[in-house]
Amino acid sequence: MELTTEHGGGAEALPVTDGTGQAWIERYTRSVMQTFGTPQRVLVRGEGCHVWDADGNRYLDLLGGIATNSLGHAHPLLVAAVTTQLTTLGHVSNFFASAPQVAFAERLLEVAGAPEGSAVFFANSGTEANEAAFKMARRTGRPKVVSTHGAFHGRTMGALALTAKEAYRAPFEPLPGGVEFVPYGDVGALGRAVDGATAAVFLEPVQGENGVVPAPDGYLAAARRITAEHGALLVLDEVQTGIGRTGEWFAFQNPRHEGVVPDVVTVAKGLGGGVPVGAVVAFGPRNATLLGAGQHGSTFGGNPVASAAGLAVLHAVARDGLLDNATTVGRHLRAAVEALGHPLVEGVRGEGLLLGIALTQPVGAQVVQAALSRGFIVNAARPDTVRLAPPLVLTAAQADTFVTALPEILDTALKGATP
Repeated sequence: MELTTEHGGGAEALPVTDGTGQAWIERYTRSVMQTFGTPQRVLVRGEGCHVWDADGNRYLDLLGGIATNSLGHAHPLLVAAVTTQLTTLGHVSNFFASAPQVAFAERLLEVAGAPEGSAVFFANSGTEANEAAFKMARRTGRPKVVSTHGAFHGRTMGALALTAKEAYRAPFEPLPGGVEFVPYGDVGALGRAVDGATAAVFLEPVQGENGVVPAPDGYLAAARRITAEHGALLVLDEVQTGIGRTGEWFAFQNPRHEGVVPDVVTVAKGLGGGVPVGAVVAFGPRNATLLGAGQHGSTFGGNPVASAAGLAVLHAVARDGLLDNATTVGRHLRAAVEALGHPLVEGVRGEGLLLGIALTQPVGAQVVQAALSRGFIVNAARPDTVRLAPPLVLTAAQADTFVTALPEILDTALKGATP
């Protein structure tokens, strides 16, 4: 593996050398902060739904960078858009606008179904988008925000304050205050928590990090009614679910949510197809002006290259019918896994190509390792749940290779968990 660049009329090698996966991991442990532990593999290239590691092994990527590589790896349109943009204008400060930024905002508002007067704030990640939404809630002048048990909204201080996982929160307390947690999916609890002091309710249409738990039918509609009654914002975190992941542009657009129109939607991950892109979509003129001039910012948010990437993703999803593909292949994959009848599989939760295989025993970590050894990348969102969030270009035939291998993977996981 060698990276080269043209400089002064000739090719100049960048300081990247070949090496085995183990050699790269040893270098990693000496140079990179250990916030994520030891890497499972060192990946060196990808194409479509497959990636290869430093030792030449191929894997079917059923995690997609955690719901991020929406077009798969090295998608020609995304590569062309980013490359072309870099040859013209790579970055400008936020004292200036660029054509890709404006066009990207317009298209994002269109697919979100946002009404006239809506607006977009661009960030670089889902966490940053949720930080901005938290600040919008503060701008209402009300002191309280309501989130849910099992929620994950990010790891920076504001986003972490909205996140319920104690292991993430405890080392960094005290966190920004005023956040109250209620059981996810419990309309009664939400109704009791929201009052005239509530600035906003933050909800995920599907709780991804909590094991792919979809909101019950009627829950988002009830949340909309409750927040509207008290003049509070309804903020939907679609960082994992947005941009076609569940078969709609956004999960809240699923008919089972009864036409809910939120006040704010946060989105990232699949929006850039692997290029760091995040956004806040504020619905309507009031919400679009909650953050005024000088009250928030981002050096790289709305960067021309990131905007070109986002435009390419939105175009490809529409052009190639990837909303329908997510629905069709997701249903196929779900039905095929459930049809196995394996004793370790309790069922499959989720929507589109965001699925959680619920296990009867807490052996998710063992399933991940057994799958990896057989050439499949998956993730244990919880000890009893294996998460699948593959590229939206996944085919039914590719999904079937995983389903065929799954019984042996599960059997190996059970053996590995036996004392």
